[in-house]
Amino acid sequence: IVCHLPFGPTAYFGMSNAVLRHDIQGETLGTVSQAHPHIIMESFSSKLGVRCASILKHLFPPAKSGKGKAGRTVSFINLKDTICFRHHEYQEDGEEQGVELKEAGPRFDLKLYQIKLGTLEQTWAENEWVLRPTMNSAKKQKL
Repeated sequence: IVCHLPFGPTAYFGMSNAVLRHDIQGETLGTVSQAHPHIIMESFSSKLGVRCASILKHLFPPAKSGKGKAGRTVSFINLKDTICFRHHEYQEDGEEQGVELKEAGPRFDLKLYQIKLGTLEQTWAENEWVLRPTMNSAKKQKL
């Protein structure tokens, strides 16, 4: 559940395929950087997708531009109405103009099933969007 206070909206997600930070194989992980991450939103092109991307991107403070490089990135990738979350740290190669990515974890998949216009406490809040069983068999509204 992602609830923006004090007025909402509230998004309800199902989570699957979760791999925690300490479960990532083959990586020597140090402490997590406290720098504000760069946020990557991929394939959120429909009206519902733009709304969902707006809810998710406001979970993080804006990345600071200028001298200091963030050194980490957070990706939300929409694949067939499942949102894949990935967290990476990166280092720029000064000589070759390349970037080296290293997974920092966690990683998981989200499935949106409801958006309410209010907060959790507001039981009278209007539903903006709800995943219905008939949506799976009818022509899909893509995120």
